[in-house]
Amino acid sequence: MPSLRSRALSVALVAAGRRRRLASAEAVRALVAEAARRPASHLPPRSLGRVAEISRTFVGAWPVYDASPRGVEPAARVLYVHGGGYVNELVRPHWAMVRTLVVRARARVVVPAYTLAPRGTADRTVPIAADLLSGLIEGGGEGGTVLVGDAAGAGLALAAAQRLRDRTGAQPSRIVLISPWLDLTVSHPDQEALEAVDPVQARSGLREAGRLYAGTLPAEDPQVSPLRGALGGLAPMTVFSGTRDVLATDSRELVRRAREAGAEVELHEEAGLLHAYPLLPVPEGRAARDRIVELVRSAAAE
Repeated sequence: MPSLRSRALSVALVAAGRRRRLASAEAVRALVAEAARRPASHLPPRSLGRVAEISRTFVGAWPVYDASPRGVEPAARVLYVHGGGYVNELVRPHWAMVRTLVVRARARVVVPAYTLAPRGTADRTVPIAADLLSGLIEGGGEGGTVLVGDAAGAGLALAAAQRLRDRTGAQPSRIVLISPWLDLTVSHPDQEALEAVDPVQARSGLREAGRLYAGTLPAEDPQVSPLRGALGGLAPMTVFSGTRDVLATDSRELVRRAREAGAEVELHEEAGLLHAYPLLPVPEGRAARDRIVELVRSAAAE
């Protein structure tokens, strides 16, 4: 049974019309058109600067933020890839996760504000993300490197890890995927029933966002849908998912296929929890964040 706070948040999201933002192809196109007219900010909140040294560089057209704990050497490195259906910028819950990793895990966290769809498409985005991951791993220093992504960002993170594996064989210490969106065809037969209980997402809107991100590639291409790529030879993975998430099928399929390929996977599936619940201010979210901090600290000991 989810906590009272989780249930209250679910009711609030429905009342606020959160799902309507991505409820249909038309809604997604309207969101993208509005973003083209009035781009959203991806800047970190000022409060993060009180606990982290923050710098910004550019990798091509991508602003890339680098946040390190103030006054101490970082114990590990994290590449954090944000979600938002490939059409939304970094928002406060993402930066709250960055703050947690900086303060509690004493990690240096690198956060790319990647180009959003439809200008940013998988064929352009995945190689740059793989280069960022490679640079962070090769940069060395104390501790290991952990790759963290949520939702669409988790799909981009996994595709980047697959590309890096195929290119050089290198991998981070661990991959952490939060409510990952891994199959942009949104075609699993169980998703119809899940959509009925998901207060945040709808399949038609996801398909349109996926189409924009795929660009000229088919949705089945592993760069677009890394669940359809090879899953052997990857770093150990930890996956978080809730059962009131239309994308829960992606987590389940990833775990099944990855284990068949001989990969190490740890799954945390929480009954009654929403999409991206580890980012939410609920007790189950705090417990998930505690586990993610543990994983990054473990990498710091490598």
